[in-house]
Amino acid sequence: MDNHFTVTINDDNGVKQFNLHQIVKKLAWYVLGFFTFIGLFAIGTIIYLDYSVEQIEEKKKNTELAYAELKAKNDKLDKSMKETQVALFLKKKELNEVSDSLSEIETLIGISPVDETSLQDRVSKTKLNSEHMASLLQFIPNGSPVNYTGVTSKFGYRIHPTLNRKEFHQGLDMRAKMQTPVYATADGVVEYAGYHKKSGFGNLVILEHNYGFKSYYGHLNKVVVKYGKFVKKGTLIAYSGNSGMSSGPHLHYELRFLHRTVNPYHFVKWTVANYKDIFEQEKKIPWQSLITATAHIKVPQPTQTLPSSRLALRLKEK
Repeated sequence: MDNHFTVTINDDNGVKQFNLHQIVKKLAWYVLGFFTFIGLFAIGTIIYLDYSVEQIEEKKKNTELAYAELKAKNDKLDKSMKETQVALFLKKKELNEVSDSLSEIETLIGISPVDETSLQDRVSKTKLNSEHMASLLQFIPNGSPVNYTGVTSKFGYRIHPTLNRKEFHQGLDMRAKMQTPVYATADGVVEYAGYHKKSGFGNLVILEHNYGFKSYYGHLNKVVVKYGKFVKKGTLIAYSGNSGMSSGPHLHYELRFLHRTVNPYHFVKWTVANYKDIFEQEKKIPWQSLITATAHIKVPQPTQTLPSSRLALRLKEK
């Protein structure tokens, strides 16, 4: 068997022939196959590495994006925490101010603050007491029936301006020009409305209120309510004048408790601000039993201020 093969090469110098052994031929094929494999492996490796780099880059981008989102969330959370801290600080400051204001109200209405009592309990207790105060101020005459500009004749003994003799003046003569609006000083029913010759009050309105109180409005020019009508505190009932035994335009304002006269001046000045003062100023009235008996009563929408008092405040501000 011939183990040689001939390689013929044609060039410009002629034809040359080379005889190669068969083993060399196989070796050449092996070398060629090896380098082909190496080339293909290198190409495959490059393709795989390129794919891996792309995957790493994609993961890197996703990681950077997630980090950015996480950082944004952390910044937002940090901002929210700071805002919450500021809000809590302001709320704490507000609660301290409320507590201080509540202490003033508690002192005003005669409640002794207790350190261990919660703010909610204090508010509830204060609300109950303030509602009771509002109820009493709705049903018991208080405030001025006319725009308050002073008193010309006080409650007590005096020389009667027309009879010229010493008599006990049972009310207040309040300064009021002709046709000054006169308002009810508490809820009540009209017991009398018209001219009252016997008393000398001329045109007179008598309101009967709760718990034994009555209010009298005398020397009126015009009465605008009728007998039997129910009126709310602050309702217009008449206009001041100079009727009856009167020496000039004014309003005679009188209060009675169980048919006994009381000094109206204390009631004219009676407000939430000086709520407890009247208990000392007017001792003819059994306040304690009255307060106990009315503790459960609540007025849904109490009249806070008489129209006359609001007008007086506006004039004072001007």
